[in-house]
Amino acid sequence: MGDLNKVKINIAGTEYIVLSEDKESYVKDLADEVSKKMESMLASSNRYSMTMSAVLTALDFCDEYKKSITASDNLRAQIKDYLEESAKTRIEIDNARREIERLNKLLQNKQNG
Repeated sequence: MGDLNKVKINIAGTEYIVLSEDKESYVKDLADEVSKKMESMLASSNRYSMTMSAVLTALDFCDEYKKSITASDNLRAQIKDYLEESAKTRIEIDNARREIERLNKLLQNKQNG
């Protein structure tokens, strides 16, 4: 485990101290994003409490995370398919080159014989 950075952040008006291996700027960027989403949620309805806003923000980020994991998995599967297709194509090209060489030798033998 690396060194932990102690980072002071502010989310929706409340200060927190966070311990993280990540750079301070990264942690603060995350806090800013969470804060903006929570503040937007609070501004959208008088019925939302800070807790409700935090829970809905967490659900929204969790949804985005799960969808990005699914998209990432799909991209990995596509890349795997492309790599397999590329390998098959390389084999076909090698086979075609060998056949061309064989046919050229055969043609040379007929021309010389």
